Amino acid sequence: MTRVFAVSDIHGHLEKLTAALHDAGLTDADGNWAGEDARLWFLGDFFDRGPDGIGVLRYVRELIEQAPDGAIQMLLGNHEILALGMRKFGDTFVPHDGLTLRSFERSWALNGGQDRDQELLTDDETAWLLDRPMLALDVGHLLMHSDTSEYVEWGDSLDAINAAASTELHSDDIEVWWEIWRRMTSRYAFRGAGGPDIARIMLQHLGGQRIVHGHSIVADQLGIDPQYLTEPLLYADGLVLGIDGGAFDGGPCLVVELEDLTAE
Repeated sequence: MTRVFAVSDIHGHLEKLTAALHDAGLTDADGNWAGEDARLWFLGDFFDRGPDGIGVLRYVRELIEQAPDGAIQMLLGNHEILALGMRKFGDTFVPHDGLTLRSFERSWALNGGQDRDQELLTDDETAWLLDRPMLALDVGHLLMHSDTSEYVEWGDSLDAINAAASTELHSDDIEVWWEIWRRMTSRYAFRGAGGPDIARIMLQHLGGQRIVHGHSIVADQLGIDPQYLTEPLLYADGLVLGIDGGAFDGGPCLVVELEDLTAE
């Protein structure tokens, strides 16, 4: 039986990632893929806030080469959009009606951007990242990076959303890119009294029985220090699973096994 895992928000902490994958039995002592029939999903945010985002990207791509086709896949996070936007547009002003000057460089600097990641990121790696999807479905779980409902602004089905977002990411329009960044930074859609209803509607339209996301640190939702976090958080009437352990803020890199919700 295939086991399915998800991990998110590594933010340049390669050592935490390698240790967590080994502890989960997905890699061997040398860091090579050992997942046999397992599938592993990365839910974005390799870059920023930590020391080695480029190292995380390159390690994941090495694992993908070692694993069977399709066994390891990645979804885009908001920090991939930020890093790619920084590389593409730099300090170019983003037109808008407000008074605050906006640019990818400014947001990148304010959100933990690392010079080393930008200096080492290659054209091949950029092209690979641009072709990653936004959403996926596996064993009854709707997988996404951000805990936001704004994905549906791209379309009313999983395929439509991925196709529309991909088209926009392959454009040279800075305003289009900025809107992608804005959507992906939105959060907390599934919290509060109305959260379960929002989750339920998204699942009805996009598929799956449970949403799995990163982006928002679980420890913040629980009101504890990230260093004391040991497991993901199931909330919104059991419809949503948050897996961001807060690796950049002293928390763990959570490699979470997803139960098969499609099994009878």
